[in-house]
Amino acid sequence: MPVREARHVEMPVNPMPPWTLLPSRALLNLLSPGGSSSRLTILIYHRVLPRPDLLFPGESDAENFDHQMKQLAGCFKIISLLDAVHGLREGKLPPRAACITFDDGYADNAEIALPILQKHGIPATFFVSTGFLDGGRMWNDTVIELIRRAPGDTLDLASIGLGQFETGTLPQRRQAIHSVLDALKYLPLEVRRSRVEEMCALIPVIPAGNLMMTSDQVRLLHGAGMEIGGHTVNHPILARLENDAARAEIAHGKETLEGIIRAPVRLFAYPNGKPGRDYLADHVRMVRELGFDAAVSTAHGAAKVDMDLYQLPRFTPWDREPVRFMLRMAQNMLKSIDTV
Repeated sequence: MPVREARHVEMPVNPMPPWTLLPSRALLNLLSPGGSSSRLTILIYHRVLPRPDLLFPGESDAENFDHQMKQLAGCFKIISLLDAVHGLREGKLPPRAACITFDDGYADNAEIALPILQKHGIPATFFVSTGFLDGGRMWNDTVIELIRRAPGDTLDLASIGLGQFETGTLPQRRQAIHSVLDALKYLPLEVRRSRVEEMCALIPVIPAGNLMMTSDQVRLLHGAGMEIGGHTVNHPILARLENDAARAEIAHGKETLEGIIRAPVRLFAYPNGKPGRDYLADHVRMVRELGFDAAVSTAHGAAKVDMDLYQLPRFTPWDREPVRFMLRMAQNMLKSIDTV
């Protein structure tokens, strides 16, 4: 599945290869037999909604997430990401090893995802951007909620350089959201913030202020045995920052989380996460120097024992139908992996 800021793009379904009829576990055993020949699948999620979202039907909801976790627990050996890192380092991964991760720090991770994970006995890692805790909101969610609730059948953002859009139908609103997110995503942080503030002034909507976790919810996840990972302070595109600013984002996010959970934060997720576009070799070096044990990207693929532990790939299959869902997982294991 695409990363959070473009997570609603609906992906095409490719023709299924002839080995679709092989039982899931048997197929996965062939691809990930354990030990030094194993492949580690790391799944990435963002939100788990209480019910389906009509505007974005591809977004994970409680019922769908519950079904996926049940299926994954039956086909994979789901372990913590730190245990997986140790297994990769030592060449001792179990067969069909997999990890569950969440990015950004949404409140529904604690309210909805956590009980489902506990129901199935599944550990997970939650990568939290600290600047949005306790009442903050990510810029992309502001855009999404403004356009979702904007009155009328047209939306005129031409005065701030973002164009005009038809919004009379759900597909039109969805496309307007994608267009604005794409236009803003790679702007400098302050320019992007200014554009979003201008949108707020133009659209008579007050977005929700409770989308992100509180510090207490971070502590709740940690107390439940879940791993807490760093994800910067403000979720910037690191490749667009000067090195000193990028290092500060990584370091201060780590320090804040360690103050909240009173424990070391040993894992990191690059915001947006595409190698060579969103983060560079300098940022990999920073993460290593700041004392993290490993880091994850959003490049597709499954990790092998000889991989750079600071550029582990992640993936989420977008298929709802169980056989296609598991086949997509198998296909992902065969992908070549991008790094910097």
